[in-house]
Amino acid sequence: MKEKISTIPLIDAFKSDDECPFCYLERMAEQHAISFVLGSGATYMEGEVRAQTDEAGFCRIHYHKMYDYGNRLGSAMILQTHLQKVSKELEKEMANIREIEKVKGFFGRKAKFGNTAVTSLGAWLDERKRSCYVCNHIETLYERYLQTFFDLYKKDKEFQGLFADSKGFCLPHFRDLTEGAYVYLNEKQRVDFCEKLFDLMKTNMKRVEEDVAWFVEKQDYLNRDADWKNARDSVQRGMQKAGGGYPADPIFKND
Repeated sequence: MKEKISTIPLIDAFKSDDECPFCYLERMAEQHAISFVLGSGATYMEGEVRAQTDEAGFCRIHYHKMYDYGNRLGSAMILQTHLQKVSKELEKEMANIREIEKVKGFFGRKAKFGNTAVTSLGAWLDERKRSCYVCNHIETLYERYLQTFFDLYKKDKEFQGLFADSKGFCLPHFRDLTEGAYVYLNEKQRVDFCEKLFDLMKTNMKRVEEDVAWFVEKQDYLNRDADWKNARDSVQRGMQKAGGGYPADPIFKND
């Protein structure tokens, strides 16, 4: 298997013996993005990067992870210009909805509260809530990794072996692989791939399920001296299989 710059991260992920190689890749991309904007390189001082963080901002999860990372000054400087930009936009949106109220009397109209915004201000705030510099970085890399996965799978027998020997995937990434098969593979390739993927998932879901079941049984005093087998870390692995990510990861901090 000939490794190239574009394939090395993917191959390393499949060699990592992880419950889901794509969780491994997403964590790597997330940590890279946080380190890129807040790490020792101080890229938050660069105009191009600051323009991107000003525009996108960050989601709740990644604000939390930025705070945990530890560079308070860097976070403050990023926030300073981002909040200035958002405040100007907010004032414009609030003024706009006041004008609409004057013309249409919108505030006096009854509307059903729900996930879909009923005002232009609500729609703008929804968009702000979804916008995140780190999430954008992860999504961009993830799409490339997914395409690279199918390219390798079609062309490289050794990589097909890595896939077959893997521990399967979390359910969210299993979904993307199943959907991706309909985008990147022809009919014959898709049928063969999905058959192997489904068998792989069935085997490894059962393995994790049995590990979690033994973890529960091990709490019984009758089993206190029994071997843990592979159950010690089964709770976090089970959570990863079901929802993705790494619930037991330590806080990612600036060195």
